[in-house]
Amino acid sequence: MNPAPIKDLITFDDFAKLDIRVGRIIIVSDVKKSDKLMKLTVDFGDHSRSILAGIKQERIDPREIEGKQALFVVNLPERKMAGELSQGMLFDIGYEDKLTPCLAIPEIEIPNGSRAG
Repeated sequence: MNPAPIKDLITFDDFAKLDIRVGRIIIVSDVKKSDKLMKLTVDFGDHSRSILAGIKQERIDPREIEGKQALFVVNLPERKMAGELSQGMLFDIGYEDKLTPCLAIPEIEIPNGSRAG
């Protein structure tokens, strides 16, 4: 793999606008109107959210990530895709480089809702 060029510089204030949190993936379910999307029900400690992720074709069994903690961007506007509402974004590694994506996960168990940064 040849690493992509580094993107344009941003300010620390730009970075601080991102709200990246740890959540536990409770349920992974099919999105019937999509060949790519799966619906993740994610526990963030004080609430749960539905987050759509394009992982249907990336894994033999997308449900294998149930029970795992991962990082999510939680302050994106809600977005409707394939008839379902997504309330954030899975923060995974590799997709943009056309690699088999993997979850960005905490090194140790940490409370759901903990912030990254």
